[in-house]
Amino acid sequence: QVQLEESGGGLVQAGGSLRLSCAASKSIFSDANAMGWYRQPPGKQRELVATIRSGGSTNYADSVKGRFTISRDNAKNTVYLQMNSLKPEDTAVYYCNRYTSDFRWFRYWGQGTQVTVSS
Repeated sequence: QVQLEESGGGLVQAGGSLRLSCAASKSIFSDANAMGWYRQPPGKQRELVATIRSGGSTNYADSVKGRFTISRDNAKNTVYLQMNSLKPEDTAVYYCNRYTSDFRWFRYWGQGTQVTVSS
């Protein structure tokens, strides 16, 4: 069964921190070469935030480098996103999923978790 469940979002002031979690079904987590966190700001397209490969190497969008950290717990089929020094422009619905370059064509997404950063 394909399942993605994001959690940990909320309302936070600028400069604050949040930690997002994503519990994925084994069929997604174990088979993916990489997992990613994505976000969709209001009125905009979904964009890639960070990726982590099965070996642990990571990549980040320029807009979050130095502030966000992606990690994974293979035993729990879970991916995390630690977000520090949050800015109002980080406001979005955050999603996780496997990562490939054609992620915009994925048919299945979880419900996401809302992150709202107030100024």
